[in-house]
Amino acid sequence: MIKILESFKKNIGILAVLCFCYFISSELLKYVLNLNTLIYNNLAENLTTEQIEKLFMQARKWQLLGYVLLPLLLFLKTQIIAGVLGIGAYLFNKKITHKTLWGIVLKAEFIFLLVGVLKIVWFNFFQTNYTLEDVQFYYPLSMLSVVGNNNLEPWYIYPLQTLNVFEIVYWIVIALLIDKALKENSNSGIKIVASSYGPALLIWVVSIMFFTLNMS
Repeated sequence: MIKILESFKKNIGILAVLCFCYFISSELLKYVLNLNTLIYNNLAENLTTEQIEKLFMQARKWQLLGYVLLPLLLFLKTQIIAGVLGIGAYLFNKKITHKTLWGIVLKAEFIFLLVGVLKIVWFNFFQTNYTLEDVQFYYPLSMLSVVGNNNLEPWYIYPLQTLNVFEIVYWIVIALLIDKALKENSNSGIKIVASSYGPALLIWVVSIMFFTLNMS
């Protein structure tokens, strides 16, 4: 029981650090790329100064709410993924606890923080003349960054963003950590990830595509 509590506290600690890193990444991205000015200039074409200020106040409130809900959202996301991986482990008759899988998913989640870092590097040193749309749609090392978003149907954007190097590394890291937890040198980890998280991700992407198609 004590070991379970210690493991849970450790995972909660990782979750707290992850949330803090996401918060810093988001604020840093907004500050370094001067997003408020880009948004203001974009809105100024159609709205008055008073209307823009009201929108900024509302947006800030929603952003603060998002930061408050971030721990819950990351908790739910990582718990669901850990549960899905647990199903994969069960299919291959591998014994690994949910708390171990949750810890693995939490550690792997740090990979996606690099997206914000590379965005800052790209727009600060390479594409210095950029618009709000450029920042919104740019996803480093993804298929979308290769094909671009010009004349692209909206429902294609998310799947092309999801096809990225970070997602591949995410799979590999989870697979390696699962193998380490199982104390095996086999390919059990990648089999578990591919047979469980893979289909779940595909269903999620298709759902987002369907939702976007119906909303557009």
